[in-house]
Amino acid sequence: MAIRVTVWNEYRHEKKNPRIAQIYPDGIHNAIAGALRQAGYEVGTATLDEPEHGLTDEVLARTDVLTWWGHMAHREVQDEVVLRVQRRVVAEGMGLIVLHSGHLSKIFTRLMGSSCNLKWREVGEKERIWVVETGHPIAQGLPEYIELEHEEMYGERFDIPAPDTLVMCSWFQGGEIFRSGCCYQRGRGRIFYFRPGHETYPTYHNSLVQKVIANAVAWVAPVGGPANNFGKKQPLEPIGER
Repeated sequence: MAIRVTVWNEYRHEKKNPRIAQIYPDGIHNAIAGALRQAGYEVGTATLDEPEHGLTDEVLARTDVLTWWGHMAHREVQDEVVLRVQRRVVAEGMGLIVLHSGHLSKIFTRLMGSSCNLKWREVGEKERIWVVETGHPIAQGLPEYIELEHEEMYGERFDIPAPDTLVMCSWFQGGEIFRSGCCYQRGRGRIFYFRPGHETYPTYHNSLVQKVIANAVAWVAPVGGPANNFGKKQPLEPIGER
């Protein structure tokens, strides 16, 4: 059965800024969703202004992997929905891919337990995303680095816990570096943070960026295993008197 992906997007910039609407006429979410469908996944979308932000219990129950892009309206995301997503990741094993400015989303900061802050600059400089863990499944089929002609700079210190695995690291023309492909396990769920994707650049139309996200979907997808079984239990065999 195909992995079921829900692509979540704030979907505000594309409505407010004609320049961004020209780059993503159907929204960032549909650019990402289209590439994932071509990669063979079953894909739906959800946006901030839908009821319950499009992330109802029913939608999340049929989601194996959730991707998250947000920027200007992190505070508008309802805490109830954040807790719902957190529960699906940690307790039930849904995969989560957090993209670009989603580093400050409520769900990512909650799962990381830190501010997830960083330094930034937006002048359209060159970014090289180096694959530093070449044997990782997310790196499958990638070249040694991905070069983006224009991107927003994110620089260290990135206030996150040390990744379980650092797959990619970025260099920027202005001199900064950044941990740009970070893998985590939280409870039953896997999380991947992927840095590029500023809304004023066509980053999500780049075939290599699309491939990273497609690879990440396969990696964060639930792997099965026994269900969590909590509470008082009877012994599996008789226990002699002590």
